[in-house]
Amino acid sequence: MNEKQAREEICRVGRSLFDRGYVHATAGNISVKLAAEEGGGFLITPTDACLGFLEPARLAKLDDGGRQVSGDRASKTIALHMKIYASARAFDPATSCVIHTHSTHLVALSLRAPAGELLPPITPYFVMKVGHVPHIPYHRPGDPAAAEIVAETIRRYGAGGRPIRSVMLERLGPNVWHDTPAAAMATLEELEETARLVCLSPPLTPLGEGQIDELRKSFGARW
Repeated sequence: MNEKQAREEICRVGRSLFDRGYVHATAGNISVKLAAEEGGGFLITPTDACLGFLEPARLAKLDDGGRQVSGDRASKTIALHMKIYASARAFDPATSCVIHTHSTHLVALSLRAPAGELLPPITPYFVMKVGHVPHIPYHRPGDPAAAEIVAETIRRYGAGGRPIRSVMLERLGPNVWHDTPAAAMATLEELEETARLVCLSPPLTPLGEGQIDELRKSFGARW
């Protein structure tokens, strides 16, 4: 995906998420790590931008060190996104997009979920398409300490043979990452739908270890 395509895809995904209620007002952000052959660096939605009304030319562009080179002022979450790319690529080298939202059911669940992981393995597609979702304790938006905890969590899960594609920031929302904006959006959709099921249907019985092992063998689930 070249830079022009990445800009267009960020805007397309932002509009889709906004139109379907995954984000509201100026909440949320999307970034893409540009390929080395495209000059490297990052694209990210501007600070206080509404994801439903993004313009490709106004997206913030930063170099590999996180210094802005063009576009509107970058979202402050670029520091967290850069930590996610650096950590996740050790286990999934093609990781090229991070999406953060304030999705309603996920935030609601984080207000009462215990420490550890946000969701149990209640559906096969959650296990296959999302996987483990560590629940990160509350820090103020943009706090560097949160970025360090997220990076360490990604490394810990990966080193344990359970690479992750998402974390949940308590009271703020999920960060999900994948190879493309479309794939990251699909992961977010499955994650929010699972949270909605938990909110609507407690208590729930998780899948058993034998059922999860079958998903590993049949579909390569990374649970």
